[in-house]
Parts: sequence; C-alpha cells; structure tokens
Amino acid sequence: MASPYAVSGLGTRLRHLLDQLESDVATLYPALGLDDYRPRFTPVVRALVALGPRSIRDLAAAIGVTHSAASQTVAQMSRRGLVTLEVGSDARQRVVHLTERARALLPALDAEWAAVEAARADLEAELPYPLGELLTALEAALERRPFRTRIAAASAGAHEYDDGR
Repeated sequence: MASPYAVSGLGTRLRHLLDQLESDVATLYPALGLDDYRPRFTPVVRALVALGPRSIRDLAAAIGVTHSAASQTVAQMSRRGLVTLEVGSDARQRVVHLTERARALLPALDAEWAAVEAARADLEAELPYPLGELLTALEAALERRPFRTRIAAASAGAHEYDDGR
C-alpha cells in the first residue's frame, strides 16, 4: 500500500511533521503547570534569557524566524502575561522583556527543554543521519540557491522541451 503522503508535497509533509512534534511537546505542559503555554514561545523565552531584552526585529533574527512570525508570537505571549513591550530608542521600535511570571516558569521550562532534547536525541538515533545536521544542510543549500530559484529553473527547463503539442 502506498504511503498516505505519496501525493503530498514537501511543504505539506514538513508542516505535518512540525504539527506532530509541537503537539507532542505541548502534552508535557499541563504536568509542568504550563497550561497556557505553547511550544513556539520557548525559542523567544530562551533568546530573552540568553540575550536580555530585544527588539522584535533582533529577536526574529536571533531565533531564525520572520519579523511577522516573531511579532505574532510576542503578541500571543504578551496577552498571556509572559512578556511586556516597551518603547525602544526609536519610537517605532518595541523592546520585548520577560515578565516576572515568565521568569517564574523558567525551572519548568528548563525541565521541558531537557526532556525535549533527550527525546530529540532518541529520535535521531533511529534515523540514518542526524536530523539537526540535515536541517543545517537544507538551510545552507537554500541560502546558496533559494527554492524559488530552483522552481524557476525547473519550470524553464520544462518549457525548453515543450514542443507545443
């Protein structure tokens, strides 16, 4: 029997895997007292702990997401009382700070991070190559030659052989 993903594109499969991983991580939160917490908050919290208060732009760069994605995550965290936004040196800039509520969660978040890292190592042990290395190689390949460029080249190549029939 064919894989249920045989007709799915790469993006669909990657989104499904990410959804599955995030859903499974989220199952840890109630036992840690993190009922109103989402996996996407952890990189922001870890960056703010490591780097101190940051603008949304700097935060996005630090965690490797778009400004829009970081802004949306910070807004969700703000609504939950995990971060505050203060005006930066430029009136248009907002600087993100962890709240005392977020700092109080750090021991639970550290326990969650350790468990997730151990599970990642266990998962990678079953794979033919480390997932982290594959993701790094994928990021580097797309940095060298973006996917849109590859699509355009493939499309142009397909048109080269089109004889109009």
